[in-house]
Amino acid sequence: MKKLVCITGATSGFGKAIAFKFAAHGDNLIITGRRKALLDDLAKELILNYSIEVIPLSFDIRERQEVESAISGLSEKWRCIDVLVNNAGLAAGLNPVHEGLIDDWERMIDTNVKGLLYMTRMVAPWMVARNQGHIINIGSVAGKEVYPMGNVYCGSKFAVDAITKGTRIDLVSHNIKVTQIAPGAAETEFSLVRFNGDKERAGNVYKGYQPLKAEDVAEVVYYVTTLPQHVNINDLVLMPTAQACATIIHKK
Repeated sequence: MKKLVCITGATSGFGKAIAFKFAAHGDNLIITGRRKALLDDLAKELILNYSIEVIPLSFDIRERQEVESAISGLSEKWRCIDVLVNNAGLAAGLNPVHEGLIDDWERMIDTNVKGLLYMTRMVAPWMVARNQGHIINIGSVAGKEVYPMGNVYCGSKFAVDAITKGTRIDLVSHNIKVTQIAPGAAETEFSLVRFNGDKERAGNVYKGYQPLKAEDVAEVVYYVTTLPQHVNINDLVLMPTAQACATIIHKK
């Protein structure tokens, strides 16, 4: 059965791969992101290749008024969201807490925590009204284990872990599934953003082993939406085979 899927942070990385995965199965999409040109190009490509309906919504998920304006402007048809994928997130900087940049901290908390909450607050009531839906939050192994100089990023992802659990408790009586997908090391724009565009430093993160690809995460996200109604995956951690935990990666 065709679904309506809303994906945040869809212009790159996990979000883009997730959009392609659902589109390939004929699902209609609402895709969001800050980079309007990339978002519009993605929408055109998905419509052309998969003959689906796509609405691109360009806004900054950190800005509550922008989120509310964009999402509240959806028509009744596009409010019937079956799956919300709260994917938008980032890491900024890798510093010990006493040398941390407060702008980086606010950027991470505003995106990873508050943005997720803004989207959930807008969409969840529509799911409650229909007594159905699935909310998928993209967490991280950093929300399971704290690693050196990860302080605030880890804190933001621990918050995603807790918010996901709380959301599941609050919505269980409304027949709504809530899942967290927590990836380990994955080669996307993640490290490039973390290191402020330093391609050499970002590239070194993934040398000597096979990291996850965005498509690997998309595969898992799609899978959890295909299970019978009475089955929910609450929490799923996936890592490359070479990664044993947040801090141990076997490199050749």
